Amino acid sequence: MDFRLSDDQNQVLQEVRRYCRERIAPLAAEYDRSGNFPRLQLAGLAELGLLGATIPEVLGGAGLDNVTFALALEEVAAADPSVAVIVSVQNSLPEQMLWQHGTSQQHERFLRPLAGGAKLGAFALTEPNAGSDAASLTTRAEREDEDWVLTGQKAWITSGGQADLYLVMARTDSGRGARGIGCFVVERGAAGLTFGAPEEKLGLHAAHTTAVHLDGVRVPPENVLGAPDEGLVIALSSLDSGRIGIAMQAVGIARAALEVAREYALTRVQFGKRLADHEGVAFKIADMAVQVDSARLLALRAAALKDQGRPFTLEAAMAKLAASNAAVSVTRDAVQILGANGYSRAYPVERLYRDAKVTEIYEGTSEIQRLVISRHVFGDPRSIQSF
Repeated sequence: MDFRLSDDQNQVLQEVRRYCRERIAPLAAEYDRSGNFPRLQLAGLAELGLLGATIPEVLGGAGLDNVTFALALEEVAAADPSVAVIVSVQNSLPEQMLWQHGTSQQHERFLRPLAGGAKLGAFALTEPNAGSDAASLTTRAEREDEDWVLTGQKAWITSGGQADLYLVMARTDSGRGARGIGCFVVERGAAGLTFGAPEEKLGLHAAHTTAVHLDGVRVPPENVLGAPDEGLVIALSSLDSGRIGIAMQAVGIARAALEVAREYALTRVQFGKRLADHEGVAFKIADMAVQVDSARLLALRAAALKDQGRPFTLEAAMAKLAASNAAVSVTRDAVQILGANGYSRAYPVERLYRDAKVTEIYEGTSEIQRLVISRHVFGDPRSIQSF
């Protein structure tokens, strides 16, 4: 595929890169230590159009193609992965779901403020006992007159307690399995909607992740997205887009670690010569560069297929698997190259190492990605042929 960028695309990326390097990267360590939610950084990205990047301009978005957004997300992740995951979730899950499946009234009421950055969105599928097995969720949606009443608990929700809109998957028919689940737009401030404290996590400290409690939350019929039995189908179809976003977050993390390791190897002298002149280090950095570039190309392929309106489920799964593997591997190697300095908070690679791990877990674990990929390989021989 041809990934040559137009002048307009390059201009967008230059503006994003400048903002990320000047306004986000210098704050990353501070926000990692404090755990403060990065509203200031998100506001600046909203002005650049990145909180509604691929939503058409007529609906308040920036109208970017998916390849441009993917590359922009890499820049955000290289500056601060916590900010990147919030941006990725906003664009890939609630916005995509509303855009693809919402009514014109829902577009105006919910999608437009999300796309313009006036509001933040959250995706509420996971539960304490329903992670990879999403169809086993137990949050209930029961009909009461014209409304739906939601009761249950969600877990590990990105931007929980901070977001303004929550797309909640809840069971509408206990006898229909995956086909008995609906998707409901719940607005912050709704009676019965409460949040747990932010989880104390290994990494991504500024990206708040909480439990979401629904205790008899009343949802009017105009807040139902799609049919009451289509919620899980809508959610899972949007995860393909989310996996491109997390892949590019992982690429950004890995690239940032590679950049630090490269500069360190060029200046650190051991045994009378620079680390870069020792083959043991130089070859490791070469392998790191290959991993970063390979993962980026896989993710851009998936983004390009989405732009073309072609299926990209397999490609998104491959990209997320490869990119998350690369993020963990490259950051680990960066820590090793820096030695004791890499283990210190004086350098960013220890933070990047911590941030990288979750990319193998959320929006589909690496094991789920392998399941998706293997089913395509065994079910369609074209998936192992040349493009």
